[in-house]
Amino acid sequence: MAASNKRAEHVMPVTMVVGGDTYLNELNARTVRGKIQHNVPDAEIIELDASTADQYAFDEAVGPSLFGDGTIVIIHNLQQADESLVDAIEKFCKQTQHDDNNSDESSANWVIACHEGGIKGKSIITRLAKVGAQTITVPDLKKDDAKLNFVISIFEKHNRTIEPQAAQRLVAVLGGKTGELAALCSQLCFDYDDNPITLNIVDRYLIADPQVTGFFVADKAVAGHTGSAVLAARTAVAQGVDPIALIGALAAKVRCIALAMAVRNGTISQAEAKVNPWALKMAMRQLAGWSSAGVSQCLQSLAWADEQCKGGSSDANYALEKCIMLIASRGN
Repeated sequence: MAASNKRAEHVMPVTMVVGGDTYLNELNARTVRGKIQHNVPDAEIIELDASTADQYAFDEAVGPSLFGDGTIVIIHNLQQADESLVDAIEKFCKQTQHDDNNSDESSANWVIACHEGGIKGKSIITRLAKVGAQTITVPDLKKDDAKLNFVISIFEKHNRTIEPQAAQRLVAVLGGKTGELAALCSQLCFDYDDNPITLNIVDRYLIADPQVTGFFVADKAVAGHTGSAVLAARTAVAQGVDPIALIGALAAKVRCIALAMAVRNGTISQAEAKVNPWALKMAMRQLAGWSSAGVSQCLQSLAWADEQCKGGSSDANYALEKCIMLIASRGN
């Protein structure tokens, strides 16, 4: 083997993937592994959990391979590694740095260590970085702006674009499930040739999802499209969506209208509203025809409908549709 296939295109012997969203952390680790396997396709994969593995398990994993094809050791939960395991990784890193230019097949080993970020185990990152370990810092997706940029980046990788409102809908529905969000973006690119992908496509594609249906119904109601909103609600209920889910989406929309009204009137600041900037901006555009009394009337009606849906009435659908019609008329 020629110097481990040039260390698999210069992938460092030890790579730490640190922090960020769990899905993105794992994705980065898979990317590093893929670069190695591109040149060493028969490399053995060994996975260790730092919360239970010791230095002996690590030493055995990076020991000489009987087949000489090399080994990729993936360590999960690096932040939980004990002192002896960190010592072993540090020793391996120093040794492979020293032997990197020789052709000894026993050096054909790579370590990919995943660290969840945060304070715990932070000293491990510093310690291994000092002896030559590569560090890949993964961004988190806690803020909606970061999630929007993530969605847009996926479409860009497919040489596609998506309408801002469509991207916002995806974040609103699946922003807390990065893996599903990424898969859905890729699936939309595969299933539709439209460029950009529109809000209508996203809603049509996901109309069976209770959250998506709820947003769709709420948007139609606030826009004053009574017929479309009622029809969408009936279709959703017929497909098995619980009316309470639709009530929740309507209530969230009306509360956003109330906050936008308060910001416009100077009662609170945008920061105090604690609403996603793009959601607040959209609500601002929908304030025409709304009054404080109308918002109050709608919120009271939604509270009543919530009670009906939870067992106060045998006709939850009636309560739901009554709310939709009231919201569509701005509470009048």
